[in-house]
Amino acid sequence: MERCRIVFSGAGGQGVITAAIILAEAAVLHEGLEATQTQSYGPEARGGATRAEVIIADAPIRYPKVTQPNVLVCLTQEAYNKYSGIIRPGGILLSDSRLVKPQSKVDARQASLPMYDSVIKEIGKPIVFNICMLGSVLGMTRIVSLESVTKSLQTHIPGEFFESSTRALALGAGLASNID
Repeated sequence: MERCRIVFSGAGGQGVITAAIILAEAAVLHEGLEATQTQSYGPEARGGATRAEVIIADAPIRYPKVTQPNVLVCLTQEAYNKYSGIIRPGGILLSDSRLVKPQSKVDARQASLPMYDSVIKEIGKPIVFNICMLGSVLGMTRIVSLESVTKSLQTHIPGEFFESSTRALALGAGLASNID
């Protein structure tokens, strides 16, 4: 397995850190892989810039920071404007079609998916937007299985949101399967 470096970026309150933690946990506990997860966020509790990084590999990871991600997720225009230039050539840059208008010419595969609008239409609860985004990442990369992430959801998502979270995960994976 090739080492996969992922950066999730957005605003506080969008759940990018939670998504990163769930992904890293699924890789380690349910797939037997190595993973690191780091995060940074602005001083505001909600609305400030947020960035979470995950590295997944089948060999030891010696440095936990990501400088050139294979996968970059931008859930706000500010995050896109700030981070789109760091994507590794040939990587994947995923954004939400409602919240981000891709502008940069990058040497990466850009996918703009209607994740937020799909969550509202199909589930009706924006609180699972981050899980839909995680499903889209998995649908595009296959870095870990949906089943492994579902197991990790059980320990991180309150019971009343578990069913809608698993639906959002599948919804995101389905959105990613529709791109070429």
